[in-house]
Amino acid sequence: MTAKSILITGCSSGIGLDAARGLKARGWRVFATCRQQADCDRLQAEGLESFALDYADPASITRAVQTALQRTGGILDAVFNNGAFACPGAVEDLPTEALRAIFEVNLFGYHELTRQIIPVMRAQPDGGRIINCSSVLGLVGAPWRGAYVATKFALEGLTDVLRLEMRGTGVRLILIEPGPITSRIRQNAVAHFERWINWQASPRAAQYRSTLVRRLYEDRGPDRFELPASAVTQKLIRALEDRRPAARYFVTTPTYLMNIARRILPTAALDWILARG
Repeated sequence: MTAKSILITGCSSGIGLDAARGLKARGWRVFATCRQQADCDRLQAEGLESFALDYADPASITRAVQTALQRTGGILDAVFNNGAFACPGAVEDLPTEALRAIFEVNLFGYHELTRQIIPVMRAQPDGGRIINCSSVLGLVGAPWRGAYVATKFALEGLTDVLRLEMRGTGVRLILIEPGPITSRIRQNAVAHFERWINWQASPRAAQYRSTLVRRLYEDRGPDRFELPASAVTQKLIRALEDRRPAARYFVTTPTYLMNIARRILPTAALDWILARG
């Protein structure tokens, strides 16, 4: 029997890399895409099928889709939209151009890839599954994370609507809600912080120095409740293989708790908890 196929984005490290390795070991045909060709070369060296896909470049998305379909004879069973980045900083210090840049990758790129894949899945007898990697920050906000939160809130809404619109087509839309997972997202955020946030000129400079700057630049070890990327892969497998997949799969304790808290707590109480970090 032909192995089922999946295209995964953001496979250079963390969640995407673990998912690619885990699903390949499970018998899936995995197309593990990365933004940089050097990362693709590294993955190819370990036996993964890898080629470039940059969410910020629509032509790159089209080439990646065409490459995957050429290799499978026009079939793709699943997509895991995973690649994303963070641009930490207070909302008042965040240039609008920075917000455009993060939306280009964290939302518009997901949307473009999804739109290109839907016609393929519509034509398949078994449809297909499009799984979007959200975050606990797609459920609740948190200080210093406004740009990332905005993209994940938008992704939640877009996925919810697509799930409704795709009813009866065989195309399933599913959200993974990770929370704190071991990855390089914090280290990778430093370059975006340095490019966009002039924190030393901010009226919040003292707050930056005592909180965000320390968090970004100091090696403080794992976050509380942090789980390895394999915890996401376990939920991804369920999202792919459950006969009746759920709309959302929660991964870490904070994600379960915040999903409940946002529903039952008054806004003032939830704000008090979130403001404490």
